[in-house]
Amino acid sequence: MTDTGANIAGFAGMACIIFAYAYTTRQQAPNPFVQHGVNLAGAGLLTLSLLVHMNPASFVLEFFWAAIAIWGLVKAFRNRRA
Repeated sequence: MTDTGANIAGFAGMACIIFAYAYTTRQQAPNPFVQHGVNLAGAGLLTLSLLVHMNPASFVLEFFWAAIAIWGLVKAFRNRRA
């Protein structure tokens, strides 16, 4: 991936995470699939960017951000079945 591609992925990931935070704050009862799905997409895109421009602290943060998003999605799928 080029530097420009990494920067585009990073900014797109940042936009996803900001959107998810604003969405969760704005909505009375946010859809967990939107909230956690967009957060997971954002973490993935930022991780792609970090593979080109490594920052270990941010890389660890994105790992946990993605893990929490996956946990939220699993929880949402389980609640949907019940």
